[in-house]
Amino acid sequence: MTLDQTATQQLIDIVRRAAKAEILPRFRNLDADAIETKSGPDDLVTIADKGAEKIITAEVAKAFPNATIVGEEAVAEDASLLGNIAGAEMAVIIDPVDGTWNFARGLNQFGVILSVASQGETVFGLLYDPVVDDWIVARRGEGAYYGRPDGTERRLQVSDTTQMENMVGSTSIRLFPKPQQYQLAALFPEFNRIMSFGCACHEYRTMAFGHVDFMLTAKLMPWDHAAGVLIHQEAGGYAALLDGRAYSPAIHEGRMLAASSRENWEKLRDRFDFLAE
Repeated sequence: MTLDQTATQQLIDIVRRAAKAEILPRFRNLDADAIETKSGPDDLVTIADKGAEKIITAEVAKAFPNATIVGEEAVAEDASLLGNIAGAEMAVIIDPVDGTWNFARGLNQFGVILSVASQGETVFGLLYDPVVDDWIVARRGEGAYYGRPDGTERRLQVSDTTQMENMVGSTSIRLFPKPQQYQLAALFPEFNRIMSFGCACHEYRTMAFGHVDFMLTAKLMPWDHAAGVLIHQEAGGYAALLDGRAYSPAIHEGRMLAASSRENWEKLRDRFDFLAE
């Protein structure tokens, strides 16, 4: 399936409305009892996550009545929903507040991620920044674009850096087992800079803008990566699991590397081969 410009704008507008209603009023304004933990002390959910997902889910269901909707917070309640992505003609995947740890601490590195997958392949991705009210979108085969409410639209391209010592990378080292954390950290001096955003939305946005050259992750939840991988690819990048498999939102386990070119991916994969499962 494909989405036309009208459907694309509907999804952008739905996300913007949810952010204005549920997220921005609570930014740096959260009571302690509005923050809960899920799988562990760093896996947080707030009243904003739940409220935004509720609005997005309801409005997507109204606009696209045949869509299968898979939200991060809904999956937290019923993990079987993840299995609906692979076979759905239109699966709308929602991360209502990506970077909740940052959001809960008043840091502005958070966003809303929405993607559409068809038969296990991502066909649309949206990375929205509620604070600035701007977004990056991509439809498969049509490029990646930066947009703003004033009508600004600019096509994006990943970086052209080729030398490893000049590369800026991003990874959340805490997602790897402790022994591999030490091995991975020992490679950091080989690069210009290694960053940790704590937010896949801004991680992928920064790669699409050409400011970060690669990203390495050990967590493959579809609400974190489906939109970002498509946008990264449409901006000229290359992404795959470290074992060589192509990424799909139906794959939920493994380690993935995204780089600004296939050539750079191969070079980086050789340096990170000890992480391959």
